[in-house]
Amino acid sequence: MVGARNPVRLAASLRRLLRKGGSVERAAGVERYFKGEIRSLGWRTADLRRQARLLRNDILPLGLDLLLQTATHLFRGAVLDEKTFAVFLLEGLHPRFGDREFQLFGSWLDRVTTWADHDALVHNLIAPMILAKPARRETVFQWAASPCRWHRRAACVALVRAARANLFLPEIQRLAGILLHDPDDMVRKGLGWLLREAAKSNPKHTIPYLMSIRRRAPRQVLRTACETLPTAARRRILAA
Repeated sequence: MVGARNPVRLAASLRRLLRKGGSVERAAGVERYFKGEIRSLGWRTADLRRQARLLRNDILPLGLDLLLQTATHLFRGAVLDEKTFAVFLLEGLHPRFGDREFQLFGSWLDRVTTWADHDALVHNLIAPMILAKPARRETVFQWAASPCRWHRRAACVALVRAARANLFLPEIQRLAGILLHDPDDMVRKGLGWLLREAAKSNPKHTIPYLMSIRRRAPRQVLRTACETLPTAARRRILAA
């Protein structure tokens, strides 16, 4: 199977392999949770990641470009396990990727159907590439202006790793100013996640910022942002 150098045939072989694994019962539960927005094969995440890493070791000697093209074919359609598998094939290889790959992964956002395939793509592939080359962080402001909910959520999730590393706080606050009143629930949850990570890594600067927006920020965003703060600080921020 992995001897094939044609990415279309290789992706088809990997799909057949994935269909043989997983769990019918687990798949049914996942599909109920997402209300039919995706199909599931019922793989456990840890098992899917392990399988992807094993097969990546076979494919990589044939060329990084083959691996990229194969993953690109897999990140199509509505099968969640195939999309996640595509991400896991490439996870951790960001030091070998450049601007071309960064643009490629950004184009995959047009194929996202749920927060699950979105966050796998953005958190595991795009976010590490922004940390590797900080100039790429300006891309999030282009996404923040998009009419597509998944691009706007990506603007937030793409900076979560940076927030954990106590980086880009001015950009995070600038982004929050743009998306603070976004009408989409998925975007608000992404922004709350981002601000929570900033508050964990740098409460000294983030708590005053949260205090400054507390009377105009959506409660959903504030509650998520405050989740890990000390009780006294959380109560001050959430006070009516």
